[in-house]
Amino acid sequence: METKTQSTEDKRSLMGLPRDQLSEALNILDIPEKQKNMRLNQVWGWLYNKGSESIDEMTTLSLDLRKELENHFDLSRPLISEDQISEDGTRKWLLKFKDGSEVETVFIPDNDRGTLCVSSQVGCTLNCTFCHTGTQKLVRNLTAQEIIAQVVVAKDCLNEWNPEPRQITNIVMMGMGEPLYNFENVRDGIITMADDAGLSISKRRITLSTSGIVPMIKSAGEEIGSMLAISLHATQNDLRDEIVPINKKYPIEELLDACKNYPSLSNSKRITFEYVMLKGVNDSESEARDLVKLISGIPAKINLIPFNPWPGSSYECSDWDQIEKFGDIVNRGGYASPIRIPRGSDISAACGQLKSDSKKEKASDRYKKELAKMESERIGRL
Repeated sequence: METKTQSTEDKRSLMGLPRDQLSEALNILDIPEKQKNMRLNQVWGWLYNKGSESIDEMTTLSLDLRKELENHFDLSRPLISEDQISEDGTRKWLLKFKDGSEVETVFIPDNDRGTLCVSSQVGCTLNCTFCHTGTQKLVRNLTAQEIIAQVVVAKDCLNEWNPEPRQITNIVMMGMGEPLYNFENVRDGIITMADDAGLSISKRRITLSTSGIVPMIKSAGEEIGSMLAISLHATQNDLRDEIVPINKKYPIEELLDACKNYPSLSNSKRITFEYVMLKGVNDSESEARDLVKLISGIPAKINLIPFNPWPGSSYECSDWDQIEKFGDIVNRGGYASPIRIPRGSDISAACGQLKSDSKKEKASDRYKKELAKMESERIGRL
């Protein structure tokens, strides 16, 4: 059956599609019903096990089927606008999608692991006062395909499709955006990352971080099942209202109640509470004691995060000896409290420093672009 070849710009990329979306995309092809599941698995393996960059590489598919695939699809990735490497080995990519929106993705190598920090939104809507991303208005949610694409691009750049041991061992949804305000796409992205036949990253090595979107926390446990991190940063509502404004909607008491009821919570699946250390704001010894009392009974650990400065911020990082005093109190209270050593701060890749220049497009501008595109297509048909 003869099919019309689409132009490169019109072709849809298969790379990054979750399994159900990939299956739906392949329905356009003339594949016998009995072969559909087998072909889906073959394409899936080439995408996420081998990291294919062209359909022609998919040699387990017949030549005719590859040609048919190429008529409709490609395996294009987002454009890498910037690729920066820090003095400490941290690597940051600024990725541009087809609509021009950009996000930052960060790889943090360590002795025993390699952590990829993935974004879930272009910009953010929460306006946490210590976070640089919060100064960028929300542009839009990322699709599941765009979330997965960040992992694929990182594996491309790290040449990580075949070597053992792998460099990317852990994923943290701690980049730009609030993951639970983009629940379905984040869910589908994480499920794809964890698929044993593809990227195969255990959900115990994937951490979803939220500022506290209480109604979605239970759903995250039931439908995603990854590790959970809570961006806490204060022990009293009045201070957290200022630092993490979403607290005005979902106060600490409601947040902790949701944490206590997080599905599968146990000593082997603890919640991580993130606590950025702000000099003279939330770093007193009394606040350390309050923190221990606050999370009492919750299997957890506390990540103490030295504040990473960014242009225009009014905060300072707590003195190192004060951070250690704070950590000692939490440790004596029965909770591990590792201090997260800042990584990639010289390229603004450290926690709280991510930001892109993407701006939300006005509806009127989008409408004008659509009209122009339609007119161009009309002229092309004449």
